[in-house]
Amino acid sequence: MKKYLTQVMKHNVIRTPQSKPIPGSNQVSNSAGGYSWSVDTWEQLNRFLILGSEGGSYYATEQTLSVENAQNLLACIQADGARTVQTIVDVSQGGRAPKNDAAIFALALAASAGDDATRRLALNAVPAVCRTATHLFSFVDVIKGMRGWGRGLRNAIGAWYTEKETRKLAYQVVKYRQRNGWTHTDTLRKAHPQPKDTTQGEIFKWITRRDKVTWADSKTEPEDEALQFIWAFEQVQSAQNVQDVLRLVAEYDLPRGALPTQWLKTPAVWNALLQTMPMTAMIRNLGNMSKCGLLVPGSDAEALVIERLGDVDRLHRARIHPLSVLTAMRVYANGYAMRGGYSRRQATNDATWSPVPRVVDALDEAFDLAFQTITPSNKRTMIALDVSGSMGGGMIAGIPNLSPRMASAAMAMVTARTEPVYHFTAFQHEMMPLNIRAKMRLDTVVNTISGLPFGATDCAQPMLYALDKGLQIDTFIVYTDNETWYGQVHPAQALQQYRNATGIPARLIVVGMVANRFSIADPNDKGMLDVVGFDTAAPNVMSAFARGEL
Repeated sequence: MKKYLTQVMKHNVIRTPQSKPIPGSNQVSNSAGGYSWSVDTWEQLNRFLILGSEGGSYYATEQTLSVENAQNLLACIQADGARTVQTIVDVSQGGRAPKNDAAIFALALAASAGDDATRRLALNAVPAVCRTATHLFSFVDVIKGMRGWGRGLRNAIGAWYTEKETRKLAYQVVKYRQRNGWTHTDTLRKAHPQPKDTTQGEIFKWITRRDKVTWADSKTEPEDEALQFIWAFEQVQSAQNVQDVLRLVAEYDLPRGALPTQWLKTPAVWNALLQTMPMTAMIRNLGNMSKCGLLVPGSDAEALVIERLGDVDRLHRARIHPLSVLTAMRVYANGYAMRGGYSRRQATNDATWSPVPRVVDALDEAFDLAFQTITPSNKRTMIALDVSGSMGGGMIAGIPNLSPRMASAAMAMVTARTEPVYHFTAFQHEMMPLNIRAKMRLDTVVNTISGLPFGATDCAQPMLYALDKGLQIDTFIVYTDNETWYGQVHPAQALQQYRNATGIPARLIVVGMVANRFSIADPNDKGMLDVVGFDTAAPNVMSAFARGEL
């Protein structure tokens, strides 16, 4: 009898293999064959909006994961359409997601499958979610397969144009002239909006009846500022020398997308563009600026780029997501564009550059700054990274070569750089040695994680390890896809064992790195919390929870 008890109980906690559900719980089978809890529909919606389902996961194909999330989205729409639309808007406008694609899809579905009130709310939210013409073209491309062009949709698309200040509208129609097989001519002819003033009418005419517009070809610029911008775009298309290009860029603030490609190999042109270049464009074009010889060590361009990357207000105003910074740093530091899976050795000479070390360091610092301001919890924190085989499959937000395994290491560094007392660990079916420190650069951390061997998934390992080694931990933060299955005790049971044995009311924060519906956190335990990986609001929520404020 005593032997039997020791096999099923430890520290007054029932031990259940992860291949079986905890007795009396409402656990469900996860994709790996183990048992976890199912997150509610709203938590899964947040995971989808922030992480997306592109690339699928190790255990679920992209199609399977996308279908599951679409079904969950429909359930949210049917349960509370207004809350669903507001959630979509909050995530999109708050810059909480690395990409806007999932929010655009979700809004299109709400505008198609919801009741009358939900459809109206969704269509009214189009300008808030579709902030650029690229977003708009993505929206109409998605929604065309869901519904017809009724009056509500035509009005929503028309309002996207008519509600914009004319100078901003001119910028959108020049910079984003076509995407996803759609042009502004297509959308205007579908929506038939009535211009609110003469300037709007001239812009619409320039889009749909270019041959009937004479002021665009004239050598004399129009008096209206918005029309001047379009006129300058037309002028630069036929510019014969770099001096004219530089003058037009400087006087009219033309963006990179307005210039013919033959001028984008000239350092002087890139320098002119850089002076007023938006943050997102600057981060994406660091390689191009180094490749052309503008961004080099000791240059004025280097100083300007570093200054902007260190401006937290500028980063937040531009909605720069930390994952965008991480991706830019990995690409820029590599010295070549990572397209098609080729290596630097396979990249052509005109596709490579010499990265500027101080710019790479500035990108590393900008990654932390792009998150919301974080107040440390000042708790003894274990940061535990799931490095099992399943974390190597799929992509974060559809970004090639960025697996949940690598991305979790980068996000975990935010906590390590914030908390004064932390302990970095990695696990699979056993604990792995991990030599990571808060002062290490992100690309080094990602490379370190990438080199660890794969194994089975046992998310109870961090708590069991802390108990075995006599570590005093207030907060366990586990980065995982929640596809645990290997161990002889569930993570929630291991946490309870740790609490009972040490007397520490330890908390568990589960950072979900895949948009599935599983969690190792017991929803009935107030000392456990689910957050979404790479939600820019997550680090502050995690710190507040660790302090006991949530």
